[in-house]
Amino acid sequence: MRADRLVSLVLLLRQRGRLTADTLARELEVSTRTVLRDIEALSAAGVPVYAERGRHGGFALSPGFRTELTGLNHDEALALLTAGSGRGEQVFGLGSALASAMRKVVDALPESHRVTASDAAQRLLVEPETDLLSRRPVTEKVPETTMIEVRRAVLAGHKLRIHYAATGQTPQWRTVDPIGLVTVRDRRYLLATKSGADRTYRLSRMLAAEELPEPAQRPNQVDLERVWRERCAQFLSDGHITVLVRVNPARRDDLLNTAVAVRAEEPDTDGWLRLEVTYQDSWHAEWALWQFSTDAEALAPQSLRTALRNRATAIAARYEESS
Repeated sequence: MRADRLVSLVLLLRQRGRLTADTLARELEVSTRTVLRDIEALSAAGVPVYAERGRHGGFALSPGFRTELTGLNHDEALALLTAGSGRGEQVFGLGSALASAMRKVVDALPESHRVTASDAAQRLLVEPETDLLSRRPVTEKVPETTMIEVRRAVLAGHKLRIHYAATGQTPQWRTVDPIGLVTVRDRRYLLATKSGADRTYRLSRMLAAEELPEPAQRPNQVDLERVWRERCAQFLSDGHITVLVRVNPARRDDLLNTAVAVRAEEPDTDGWLRLEVTYQDSWHAEWALWQFSTDAEALAPQSLRTALRNRATAIAARYEESS
């Protein structure tokens, strides 16, 4: 870990010039005392870092000093810089590693490409905090200590003990065999098995986690995309209801936000959209579609159409009585 930090310190000084010990400590997420010890270690190793005294002082490298890293072409560096510009720090607790990697990418570029790639990356925005309707994404928080334990167990192939709060149940400790981690729309999941049975856990529902020394019972190789696809199919088939619905295109996104999943979508003959969506159960489907008034029409199943018609009839009768 210290070797990586020393490299990051050198790259920060190369790319930004003179920096104070306090600034370096914030960037590297360590104490000022640790920074001073690292500066001494670099000097002892022959890295030409020196201190400038005074109000505008700090630490700097001798002009012309450069660390040699494998170069990247312009498009490769631009792709990495753009990918790192999103909310990557929220993915699996790798924020510090991402920041360090981005510094190395910039430093690895030839001098002629470094400025142009950095400027180009500023023109590309990935997953901003709000959309055009000013809706903020719902980002699930996972304690860093929990995330680290889960990630270590997954990558090391060890069993994992988790304190998990399933919906409507008292939190319980359970030991699982982790398979992999998946992030979808700012929600993170652990794919695992428990006593040989497939299990999928929301990381935001983990109150604590502990990597165990015992090896996990899992295959040496895994096609995580295939496993996730199979888990999704199983989830949608367990007690869920599939609904065929027509919707005004202006309300399409609102409809999608109420559904568990979208299975199909195509334009209808009158300019509306015809979608096949999944809801948790019949009550969820009835509640969701009722919110759209005449901007949506359930086409199937017939039981849902009947439920919506009965609800509309009851409300109409209530207001007739009041008039």
